[in-house]
Amino acid sequence: MTQLLSTDAVPRDQRLAYWTDMICNVYVQLGCDPVREGEAGDFEGSIRQHTLPGLDVSVVTSGPQKVMRTPGHISHSSDDYFLVSIQARGQGVVRQDGRDAVLSAGDFALYDSTRPYQLLFDQSFEQIVLKLPGERLRSELRDTEALTATTVSGREGAGHLLLSMIRTLREDIDTLQPASALAVANGVQNILVAGLQTLPVASAPSLSNLAAYHLARVKRRIDEQLADPSLSVSTLAAGLGASVSHVHRVFKSEPLTPSQYIWERRLEACSRDLLEPRLAGRPVADIAYSRGFNDAAHFSRAFKERFGCSPREWRQQRTQ
Repeated sequence: MTQLLSTDAVPRDQRLAYWTDMICNVYVQLGCDPVREGEAGDFEGSIRQHTLPGLDVSVVTSGPQKVMRTPGHISHSSDDYFLVSIQARGQGVVRQDGRDAVLSAGDFALYDSTRPYQLLFDQSFEQIVLKLPGERLRSELRDTEALTATTVSGREGAGHLLLSMIRTLREDIDTLQPASALAVANGVQNILVAGLQTLPVASAPSLSNLAAYHLARVKRRIDEQLADPSLSVSTLAAGLGASVSHVHRVFKSEPLTPSQYIWERRLEACSRDLLEPRLAGRPVADIAYSRGFNDAAHFSRAFKERFGCSPREWRQQRTQ
């Protein structure tokens, strides 16, 4: 689904207020001020928003401004999202957690809606902004607070791959089928994670071959037993002929505990099933039960926390 929002829709003296409402609706609760006094009447901006399963992609084109998410904004909303600003034109600054990320064309930076931040633009600019549920990225990365407001170059490595994918996505996004859109959204997240992991603060010792083998073995067993509602760390350990402490040690270097990983895999499987045309007539609860959930209400809450919408809303994307 795509929509275009623009300050051209309102009189000049209402444009800054309209813009503030726009960015609050598309992103999270925010404040916005012109960089220089007296420029509010000349303010212009537009947002082209594209919605994919579990990922919003928007293109922001606008004039100089200062955007703020304050403790007051946070206290009035429970929004939990990570946002990624990819600079397409001009320069920008992302300020959070005591750091400033200066972005030139091709660079990107991460910021977290659960803590205050500022976005600063001294001149006209264009950015591509990714928005994804907080828990989704936390399931892939440790210590995300250390990764915010840090510049990632788009000129090499995973950053370059992310930019290439985003450029292609901008061209083809309106023609993607739901299953393809989900795959693309997951691919964007995977490359984003890879880019963030190149930051020095994210570096961690590599797993030994033996440790990697044990981790892969446990994860494979989890996938094989995902539909069993009785699957737990203790039953997993028993099936592997190992101790519970061994399973926890295997996951020591992972961002998720073994139990969290089980629920994460179940939610991911349900998200795919809900977009599968062959399962269009199958009740949402049945899909949840087939993936190991045994409480429909718990499933709905967990799904919304993970993907930012209810299972039924997620499924509706298949017909849009």
